[in-house]
Amino acid sequence: MDLILALKAIIMGLVEGFTEFLPISSTGHLILAGSLLDFTKDVSKEVMDVFEIAIQAGAILAVCWEYRQRIGSVLSTFSTEVKSRKFVLNVAIAFIPLAVIGLAIGKMIKHALFKPVPVAMAFIIGGIIILLVERRARTNPVTVRVNSVDEMTPFDALKVGCAQAFALIPGTSRSGSTIIGGMLLGLSRKTATEFSFFLAIPTLFAATFYSLYKARDILSATDVPLFGLGTVAAFISAFLCVRWLLRYISSHDFTFFAWYRIVFGLLVLASAHYGWVVWAE
Repeated sequence: MDLILALKAIIMGLVEGFTEFLPISSTGHLILAGSLLDFTKDVSKEVMDVFEIAIQAGAILAVCWEYRQRIGSVLSTFSTEVKSRKFVLNVAIAFIPLAVIGLAIGKMIKHALFKPVPVAMAFIIGGIIILLVERRARTNPVTVRVNSVDEMTPFDALKVGCAQAFALIPGTSRSGSTIIGGMLLGLSRKTATEFSFFLAIPTLFAATFYSLYKARDILSATDVPLFGLGTVAAFISAFLCVRWLLRYISSHDFTFFAWYRIVFGLLVLASAHYGWVVWAE
């Protein structure tokens, strides 16, 4: 692997880690970053698609490390404490909608929408939705009824899982769908954010292993350094991002991210329309 490809892998990993847990869509940013870096010039489109999913493992390992005490406690007391079994059940229930819908129509969505312009449109629409939700949160703060992950019911988990399924649309944001969806359903901002982190563990690991398994015939040992660099970069940047986000939400809402999505989406649309950037399809 040459130096340029190594740098591209690191950049892609950093993009993944910094955007995975923010409500701004890691998939959308990876599609746009890969297009700008002309990643397919160095690797095949098939390998690139697997790479973009596989490096999510780095991001989710950062969450596992940040919440290692909670995860360790749940695993060690699963057989003895109802609270631990309820926590695992809620995460499992919330995982189901995206898994089922993804297996059913994931290929069709990928073929139709994994392109810069549809991603830009999803950025804008998602930003508008966040602004509306934040306005509702300011005017009706009493709508919060769940103030911790342990207070969530299985039905709460199912509803958040259905919200997560919207993340199949590239540019929507998995974390954005679960956090904003959770807030609409009565979860506090902190609860919705933390549950989004925990729900990412089975979701991203499943996506990573399933993608690697499907691509086992096109990958080789020569791809290991590429995937390794991207995964390590994603771990480091995601770890920093998760810690920052937990501090940020203690005194801020998501309005900044909403405007970021809208401005960024408009910029991508303008660049595509006027030919400032030749976005790869």
